[in-house]
Amino acid sequence: MTTQTEKTFFGQPEGLKTLFFTEMWERMSYYGMRMLLVLFMTATLQEGGLALTVASAAAIYGLYTGSVYFMGLPGGWIADRLIGGQKAVWYGGLIIMCGHIILAIPHEHTFFIGLVFVILGTGLLKPNIGAMVGQLYSDEDKRRDSGYAIYYMGINLGSVIGYSVCGYLMEDQDNFGWHWAFGAAAIGMAVGLFQYRRTIDKLNSAGAKPESPLSSRGKTISWLIISSVLICIVVIMAMIMSGTISVDPVTIAQYVAFVFTLTFFLYYGAIYFGGNLSGSEKKRLWALLLVCVASACFWSGFEQAGSSMNLFTRDYTDRIVNGFEIPTGWFQSLNAMFIVLLSPFFAALWINLGKRLVSPSYGIKCAIGLIIMASGFIVMFFAAQHAASGMKVAPYWLVATYFLHTVGELCLSPVALSAVSKLSPRRFAGQMMGVFVLTYSIGNIISGLLAGNFDPNRIDQLPNLYLQISLFSIGIGIVILLIAFKSRFWENLAEEEATETSANRVTA
Repeated sequence: MTTQTEKTFFGQPEGLKTLFFTEMWERMSYYGMRMLLVLFMTATLQEGGLALTVASAAAIYGLYTGSVYFMGLPGGWIADRLIGGQKAVWYGGLIIMCGHIILAIPHEHTFFIGLVFVILGTGLLKPNIGAMVGQLYSDEDKRRDSGYAIYYMGINLGSVIGYSVCGYLMEDQDNFGWHWAFGAAAIGMAVGLFQYRRTIDKLNSAGAKPESPLSSRGKTISWLIISSVLICIVVIMAMIMSGTISVDPVTIAQYVAFVFTLTFFLYYGAIYFGGNLSGSEKKRLWALLLVCVASACFWSGFEQAGSSMNLFTRDYTDRIVNGFEIPTGWFQSLNAMFIVLLSPFFAALWINLGKRLVSPSYGIKCAIGLIIMASGFIVMFFAAQHAASGMKVAPYWLVATYFLHTVGELCLSPVALSAVSKLSPRRFAGQMMGVFVLTYSIGNIISGLLAGNFDPNRIDQLPNLYLQISLFSIGIGIVILLIAFKSRFWENLAEEEATETSANRVTA
């Protein structure tokens, strides 16, 4: 914890600077590499790629992004129970850097090994660096919210750098190419680790030790289990690469999506039926379930950015402006730039609506975000129709789509996180946040499966893909809107909890 008389970073605890730049460089490496994945996997052998089908590449992309979120669950547990946040971030960053170095080696086997390293490392780093931001502040420190806002700016700044640098290196195949771009991601992570190590003392006690350490026996058993899991991963990877077993990425993605979805509902049901909840707590869980459904649907559409929309940008967009060909990956940086520009507006909007007592409920905000995101795919529907006629489309179609997707994200993403925090039963708050993260994993994997329907040789089928995503998302959004308008429990849940708590205190 820090006091407000200490040296600060934009008025915040100095330790925030350490976490800000570490996360900025980690996000630079993550988003820069993520932008390359589908493009690299679908590029021909002559172009230096893997020559995979779009269906396989999109499924692998979905499995990768979905697994990154899923691994945050064991990653957070390892920090809380075994090694602490500071060590988790350090070791996670080292594993990520090694993964990017392996990706920079031009071989099919090293590509998939590198992906596994990045997944494991991100699972250790990502959840714990965010948790340490909160640990920099005392419970009474009012700078916490603004500190997270600054931290979030670092995430978006890193993504812009990643898209810009890796996108340029990828596009200039004559001088650089794919593996230079992967190598740039490794350099970015190395810079982040260097400054993290140099300034780690600024974090003071934040993440220095496990929050709830296990006993010596518990630690021994845990490390044995973790080691066994890692050995199994190594054995499976070796069997796949040696040809002992063959795998179909699409089939695996389908099974994993099913398992993640089943896990979500089983865990959710266990808390609902076995958590000894009050009536109002159960009602709030029903409300939160709609938020979770909206989240999974939203990310299944939004994450088309790295797959089908990335391919559309490369193959069917006229990217030449005043003689300069805009790198394909640069278009994905539009989301981060729009977030930086629009975030202050939305923060002020919700505050002003709240002061006027007309602030939309969680359900309405999530539904609006989902519908606005869906409207971006209506734009893509018309863009794809234009491309199907045999002409490349102008860049403004993509700019409009990314703008609408960003507006939808700002309506839904922070609101959903707030809903999880406020609607979850207090004694299950941490577990419910973990369950909610599964909606990111489910959405990302479904996104990859949907993108697999993109056939570069059948552009006439693409309008239907975008129209289906749009109509499905709008349909879910309308259902949530109807429930939110028809039932007033969205607005009354917090008041019911307060009343029930007061009554319990009087009874006691």
